[in-house]
Amino acid sequence: MIYPIVAYGDPVLRKEARDIEKGEIDVKKLAEDMFETMYAASGVGLAGPQIGLNLRIFVVDGTPINENAEDEEDKDPSLEGFKKVFINAEILEEDGEEWGYEEGCLSIPGIREDVYRPEFVTIRYFDTDWKEYTETYEGMAARIIQHEYDHIDGILFTDHLPMIKKQLLKKKLSNITKGDVDVDYRMKFPK
Repeated sequence: MIYPIVAYGDPVLRKEARDIEKGEIDVKKLAEDMFETMYAASGVGLAGPQIGLNLRIFVVDGTPINENAEDEEDKDPSLEGFKKVFINAEILEEDGEEWGYEEGCLSIPGIREDVYRPEFVTIRYFDTDWKEYTETYEGMAARIIQHEYDHIDGILFTDHLPMIKKQLLKKKLSNITKGDVDVDYRMKFPK
């Protein structure tokens, strides 16, 4: 099932999501639906709040980035086979030099800005079989995780921007909230 993507301005995007209790919902079906929704919108990550669910779950698949790379040198080894579901995730450590990259977000269409994040992230999470992992990621994989993790903490990539950038984006963000945006996927706009 493809969910509509919740647009900037919806309060669910600003709430800290709650943990999922084992057996509370069918996490395998939810993850499957989230992947389907993410692919339909040409995304590489999607978090529960972005489909209106105040739950600590996000899915990622960085393989399309490598598939669309111009040549072999442009491919990121951290994205090789990088398709995962993160349930009740907790970032344990962010480390390394901060590096900038132009990020976008399915909930904030048409806006892309440079965001600086640490190059390494160590995260503890459960998969859809409720198996627990503690893993360290780097490069683009770390960035995708940090971006999606922000969503389950009620943080958007625009929150990382300097105040002047935020001021310059105010009208565009307001237009997104009003539904005045051109996208090729279903969205749910605030009332």
